[in-house]
Amino acid sequence: MDFYLQRLQNAISSVTEGISAEMLCRRPQPDKWSAAEVLEHLYLTYTGTIKGFEKCLAAGKPLARVPTFMDQMRTLVVVKMGYMPEGRKSPQNALPCGLPCDKVLAEVAQKIFTMDALLTQAEQKFGKDCRLIDHPILGPLQARQWRKFHWVHGRHHLKQLARLRSRFLWQPEPNHPEMQKNI
Repeated sequence: MDFYLQRLQNAISSVTEGISAEMLCRRPQPDKWSAAEVLEHLYLTYTGTIKGFEKCLAAGKPLARVPTFMDQMRTLVVVKMGYMPEGRKSPQNALPCGLPCDKVLAEVAQKIFTMDALLTQAEQKFGKDCRLIDHPILGPLQARQWRKFHWVHGRHHLKQLARLRSRFLWQPEPNHPEMQKNI
């Protein structure tokens, strides 16, 4: 497996290890995603990439358009520099829609593995320097850029997951006896 995607898979496993379904579903604020929703968002980005590469391979040709100057600038910032800007809205197809958390947790590693296999297959078929499919925000990307994007994007959300984990793992429930002492 690719270095970036292996790191991603390991990091997701590490941050979710031993976390309960109840903790995964807790929201830090009513308008913020829960850890389960963050994981589902990541899962949906992997399934979206898988679908895109399946279409590319079925078509027998790259499906990427010619990159614009703005595509190149966004790719430079995110992929080359490894910086994921805050506050960007998720594309509609990657918004959490209520998939069961146990399904996401059980399948996320396999989705990353499948994604890597398809990226490798397309890269071997069309060449390492070929832009293969379009990212909805960054535009046309090469296989290695897709891998790095998923690492940078995943790392961005893994920081959120780690914050949520530390917040909810050590914070007693409001009706917990320890919390009653402070009332």
